[in-house]
Amino acid sequence: MTDQAQAEPVRYMERTRRYYRALGYDNDYVWARFDEVPFARLGKPLREATIALITTAGPPGGTNRNSRGRKEVWSGAVASPPESYDTDLAWDKEATHVDDRETFLPIDAARRCAADGLIAGLTPRFHGAATDYSQRKTLEHDAPELLRRLREDGADGALITAL
Repeated sequence: MTDQAQAEPVRYMERTRRYYRALGYDNDYVWARFDEVPFARLGKPLREATIALITTAGPPGGTNRNSRGRKEVWSGAVASPPESYDTDLAWDKEATHVDDRETFLPIDAARRCAADGLIAGLTPRFHGAATDYSQRKTLEHDAPELLRRLREDGADGALITAL
């Protein structure tokens, strides 16, 4: 790979459109759009906030599937995260890899932020919501379930990272 090729950004939206067309779909993927953003400004200084980590990676072996095979929200202990994750997901395998957990679940970096006083600390659990390409499922099931778990863990805010 040339230095020029490495410097080029990955054009995900364009690649997704081409991918859907190559699969035979007549219409482009419809990207989520929210006229009202369901997020709120942090109510305290970041250095006083307990932060939860959320990833789109799935757990080892894809154990987050329900009886109908649909992906479900899952959680794990920050103190003992798995060494591997379910990589049977749609991600750009040419532009990235899953060999470095910190790229999609930055537990060690967040711990350093806490040690440096940038955040108060992490919640005891991290959470996963593997992408399912359903805006309705995300809005009606996954997001409310994540919010319930974040509140249960005492999170003041969340850092969401994608695989």
